[in-house]
Amino acid sequence: MDDFANRLRKALYIKGINQTELSNITKIPKSAISQYLAGNFKAKRDRVKILATALDVSETWLIGYDVPMERGNGTDKPVEKTKLIPVVGTVACGNPIYAYENIQEYITVAENDSVDFALYAKGDSMNNCKIDNGDIVFIRKQPLVNNGEIALVLIDNEATVKRFYDYGDKIVLRPDSTNPEHEEQVYEKRDHNILIQGKVIFIKTYIQ
Repeated sequence: MDDFANRLRKALYIKGINQTELSNITKIPKSAISQYLAGNFKAKRDRVKILATALDVSETWLIGYDVPMERGNGTDKPVEKTKLIPVVGTVACGNPIYAYENIQEYITVAENDSVDFALYAKGDSMNNCKIDNGDIVFIRKQPLVNNGEIALVLIDNEATVKRFYDYGDKIVLRPDSTNPEHEEQVYEKRDHNILIQGKVIFIKTYIQ
């Protein structure tokens, strides 16, 4: 069985990228990639997945098993091209929620999915839209949305996902929930720093 370092080196060569480029793509520190290539350490499972996705190879092949290098199930079915997007955490200090310091992990989506980042939903304020607690909400970065669309909005330093309405001097964030405790939130523009972070494109149920 070939070792991880040799497989990683081979995948880099075939992909035509270097350590620095791989580090930029995966956000794995270049120093860690150097250690992998030197054979000093093997990547943990979550990083193997990220590396395999970035290099477009099978995770099982990458760790050294005698299986086809290509991703997929070995049939003639075309392998779907994928990309990595960040899953972000709590926004802080007025930075965009998708800023580097808020990134918790990376997940794989189809290459043609028009999304830029994702986050985990909290609470039940949008459960009528099938956004339940713990679901993954996928966002496309854009500074404007139409009234009634579901948006990720930053109000001062607090981020929320709601239906967005702009009424000139104020904006309204409206929940869409079976829980009557959730009420629409009205913000006067002159009193608050309001920034649309993006539009909700789709949701995937999070399965633990």
